[in-house]
Formats: sequence, structure tokens, C-alpha cells
Amino acid sequence: MRTRFTLACAVSLAASLASGASAEPPRMKMATEIPASITAPATAMTSIGTLEYFDGVPSETTVEKVYDYLDRSRAVNAFVNSIPMVSMYMLRRGQAAIGADASHKIAIWDDLMDSTSLLLTGNTSTMYAVGFLDLAKDGPTVIDLPPGMLGVLDDMAFRYMTDLGVAGPDKGEGGKYLILPPEYEGDAPEGYFAVSSKTNGVWVFTRGYLDRKLPLEKAIPAASANIRNHLKVYPLSRKDGPPKTEFINVSGKTMNTVLPNDYSFFEMLHDLIQGEPDDYLGPEAKGMMAAIGIEKGKPFEPDARMKKILTDAAAIGNAAARAISFFPRQRGNYIYGKDSAWMMAYANKNTAFERNGAYNLDARALFHFGYIVVSPAMAVTVPGKGSDYGLIALDSRKRPLDGSKTYRLRMPPGVPAKDFWALTMYDTQTRSQLQTDQQYPTLGSQTEGIEKNADGSYDVYFAPNPPKGKEGNWLQTIPGKSWWLALRMYGPLQPWIDQTWRPGEIELVE
Repeated sequence: MRTRFTLACAVSLAASLASGASAEPPRMKMATEIPASITAPATAMTSIGTLEYFDGVPSETTVEKVYDYLDRSRAVNAFVNSIPMVSMYMLRRGQAAIGADASHKIAIWDDLMDSTSLLLTGNTSTMYAVGFLDLAKDGPTVIDLPPGMLGVLDDMAFRYMTDLGVAGPDKGEGGKYLILPPEYEGDAPEGYFAVSSKTNGVWVFTRGYLDRKLPLEKAIPAASANIRNHLKVYPLSRKDGPPKTEFINVSGKTMNTVLPNDYSFFEMLHDLIQGEPDDYLGPEAKGMMAAIGIEKGKPFEPDARMKKILTDAAAIGNAAARAISFFPRQRGNYIYGKDSAWMMAYANKNTAFERNGAYNLDARALFHFGYIVVSPAMAVTVPGKGSDYGLIALDSRKRPLDGSKTYRLRMPPGVPAKDFWALTMYDTQTRSQLQTDQQYPTLGSQTEGIEKNADGSYDVYFAPNPPKGKEGNWLQTIPGKSWWLALRMYGPLQPWIDQTWRPGEIELVE
């Protein structure tokens, strides 16, 4: 990773510097004025230390400093820009660890998701069923989707492929999707919604909504039965005798799908690209990874110096991702402007993470560090349909939320949600549901015992212990830990969309 001088070069340059050879040379007959802007001075003070030159040739110490800096900066860029890929890698690894290790095996939260699952911003209100396709192993693969579902397919770079269900081509009526591998040639057979993939791995994300006309104790098993009895995944080559789709109940089980913040991030990135087409990332990303020793078909064997640099880069990359996530610099992430702490996951609701024809790198890092599922449908708000989200991690004075203190959030009268609204608490470390004594860290319009104020508003409290008389309006926090919230509006109405109604800020109760 670093070019070193020969001993002779080092001795010669050192002697030149020591003898004052950096002094102004005599003026020759054949000479023009050389602009200072195109030359290197004898010394330059920089953020990585003093850089030294002999007539533009860097000293050995300077070469070492510069190569250390280049390797570290390239590694930091690789970390931040590869967060989507490693997040997808960890989703696949986490699902495989609980048994969903083949295309026909689906992880399902039969009793809804609680805080035991380490999964980015999972909710407690809908039923998740997720899996992974292995197109390299299985070839073209069929997803036979039941009616009434909502889902999406994302590839191993976490790029959007297609929606499933209500927002997809089946329009919520169900149907057969055929996922084609990168090398597939020819026409797809008739009778399928055909989708081409750029990667061999494909994440299958689906969720079923609960029938709100039924009591919860009946709606949950009904949603599970709809998925278990009708969702099928199998290779096209076995359509005449497909393997039975297996379901693994994840409710209450430990499953880690969160990307790491240490050196192992780079090991996972290397492992990921080994199983994908050589060109799926493009030359820029390939070059970024190759510069730090990550290449398809080659071992990842950094020496002690490079491993130290990569460890440092992971720590810096982690800090960068968290700075971008909790204190974004761009207005596009703020729902009500920078005077409010309420944010949205997709900057300017752009799910392609683009701005003026270019990638918005901070927006992409913010989303993938804290959230999963990429689909244009996640950022299109239609009155009375689907869902929309608000996120908040700071109090009204823009300070991190302290689990040892008591806070209040007011939801003004007439919360504009046709179906229901819900507030879910998350851990600032894992970006997964906060693990407290409350199994489901969620409170909202469907919470039994929640009370309205006289004017129809709600006051929601966050504290280690419930304020007296407010037990039904309380979510538990943990001293010594921070936390943050997601507000989900199911069936958002026009006042939410046009912002004539907005939630309050989180206020510290003095």
C-alpha cells in the first residue's frame, strides 16, 4: 500500500536538506517566471503535520505521512459509502443465523416484532415476513405473493428493484413474480411479473397489515395465516414440484442484523463482493475498494500497518455516520425546518439519494445507517393511504435525549391518521427498538389505557418511571442511555401532508 525510498535515496535527500540545498537556485539564462501556485515549498504546515520537500520532491517522512493519510481517507470513504452493502450483508447473515438460510425459508414475526430483534427501526404494528434469494444457486426464482401484502425487493447494494403487493404491479391482488439473475438471457416465460436483478442476492421484504376490524388477538393470527398459507418461494426450475416454503417464527428470538462499526466491517465487505458479479458496483466503487485491498477473487490480507489504518478508519467512519444521522447538515432532512428537531429518513423524500443529478452522499449514509427498505413508495404520501414517518432524536433545545430525565411530547388535537398513529422508541446505539421492561416500546392511538387531554390532545411521557397518574401515556427510558423516536402515521390525512398539523417538540420536564 505504500512506496518506500531506497536507502540511497533517503540518505541523498536527507543530505540535500541538511546542507541547505533547498535555498533559491541560481537564475539561468533560459528561464521564465514560475508561479508559486504550481510549486511545492520547502516546508508546508498541514493538518497531517509538516510536509518537507527538496525542490518539489517529498522527503521520506512526508511520503509516509501522505500514504497513511491517503489509505485512511480512502478507507473512511469506503466505510461510509459501503454502509448500504454491509447493512444488506448483515440482514442476510442475521436471517441465516436463525434458520432462514435458503430462498424457500422465510423469517416471520408471528406475534409481531418486539425489542429482542436487533433490526433497524422495526415496528411493532405490522407483521414482517422476510427472506433472501440466491440466484447464483437457484437461477430464476418465483415469489408467489398472496393478496393484501406490501413489500419490496432490494439488491445486495440496497438498490430498489420493484415493489410487491399494494404498491407493486399486482396492485395488492397477489401474483407470481419471477426474479431473473444477472446473467439471464432471453425472454422471461409468460404469466409472471418479471424482474431483473443486478446481484445474485436479493432481499425479499414483505409485511402484512392487521385487519383493524378485528380485535388484536384475532387480527395477529389472521395476518400470520395469510402469509403462511399463501406465500411461496421456489426456483422456476422446480415449478412442477416446488419445495415447501418453510417459515421460521422470529418473535421473541434474538437476531442481530445491524452492521458493525469496527474492523470487521471491511472483512464483511470483502466477503460480500466475492459472491456477486464483478461489475455490479461499477468502476468507481471497485477502485475505492481495491485501493484498500478489497478485490473480487483475491484474499483480503492487510499487513499490520494497514490493519491499524483500517481500524482507525472504521472508528472515524462510525463517528461520521452518527454525526450525519443525529445532526444532519442539509435542510432536506428536516420536516419543519431547522428550528424543529423532527426529521425524515429520506432527504427531500428522494429514495434514489440524488440531488441535482448527483448522489447525495450524506443522505444515503444517513438513511442506511439507521433504516432499511428502499422503495419510492416509502416516500409517496397519499391522503388516507399507506403510512408516513417523522423521526426525532433531540429535545426542543437540540440536546440529545437523556434516559435519566423526564420528557413530554404533546400530540395536538385531531391527529390526522385515518387508521392509527404510533410512537416507537429506539436505541441510539443499535437503531433498533429500545430494550426496556416494556416488551413493545410503542405507544399510540391503539394503546389500551392511553388518555386524552380535555382539548383532545395527547401528552406522552418518557422517563425511567411513569409520572404519577400518567401510566397509560408513558414509555420507559433507561438512565445512562439515550433514545430516539419514530412517529408512524398510518393512513396520513391532508393536515399531516400539508403540515397544517404537526407534532410538538420533545420538552424536558424540569
